[in-house]
Amino acid sequence: MDKTAMLPATRHRHLLQRLRYKHLQMLVLLGNSQNMKRTAEGMHMSQPAASRMLQEIEDMFDCQLFDRLPHGMRPTALGVVLVKFATRSLHHLEGCMQTLAVQKKEGFGYLSVGAIMGAAPERVMAAIARLKQERPRLCIRVMGDTSDEVIRLLEQGRIDLAIARRSPKTEDAAFDFWPMGNEVLRLVVAKHHVLLQQQHIEIPVLLRDWPWILQAPSSPARMALEQYLLHAALPLPGNIIESNSIYSMLQLIQRTNAVMLLAESAMSDYLEMGIVQILPIKVDIPLPPFGILTRKHEPLSAEQQDFISYLHQS
Repeated sequence: MDKTAMLPATRHRHLLQRLRYKHLQMLVLLGNSQNMKRTAEGMHMSQPAASRMLQEIEDMFDCQLFDRLPHGMRPTALGVVLVKFATRSLHHLEGCMQTLAVQKKEGFGYLSVGAIMGAAPERVMAAIARLKQERPRLCIRVMGDTSDEVIRLLEQGRIDLAIARRSPKTEDAAFDFWPMGNEVLRLVVAKHHVLLQQQHIEIPVLLRDWPWILQAPSSPARMALEQYLLHAALPLPGNIIESNSIYSMLQLIQRTNAVMLLAESAMSDYLEMGIVQILPIKVDIPLPPFGILTRKHEPLSAEQQDFISYLHQS
């Protein structure tokens, strides 16, 4: 057995005496930047001092954690494991500090949620509002991003749970997934768009003659569109503005003559206000279901349990 797999009690105690949070900070910075110069700057130390600290960490764990390359540094397999541990440890420290700060003000609890805001945002916000009503002093942090990003944050331990779409990553043994539902994709334009005056609109014409606002190629909506066009033997739009920010997309569509493809729930408020309107054209583009993701084999906190319960009730 590799001697790093099970540390003897004496080495374990020695490690606990030597390992510091600054060592974890270095691992996270170097794991993200893969550059010793930028890591040293982030640690406010000289590059030689940062190199010595990395060597000290590798000596503690008795293994090489980073490959030294001609242009940068890359985590080894063992390094990846330790960088993930360091990231989670620092996140838990941040959560503890937040909790203590709130407790000092006679508050209690901390919950961090990552959510794709295109997936039933009204349900997510209703659950947060109810949780805050029940626990006024609870500190809640909401981070909105793409499915890939919120799953990455969950994997790194930087959020407590995620609302994201089903994907190969959600099938990983590291996660539990509770489906919440699905959504309808809609083609929309600004309220005074000339296309709204036409009786008959064809997809090939939209693809050829009009600009489109789309999420990045890795997003489920974009992949669903590309799969739909492939099956229909249609080309991708030739004129595309890409953004992963739904807010930016909704701002852009009001300032351009573009067509936008987005889940209906993500723009429900704008539709109700008449700022954007759905084009009178039927598109049948299925999206992967979305749901709640948590890290498997980790007990759920009371805050997580209540939030999940409110999500199912909303």
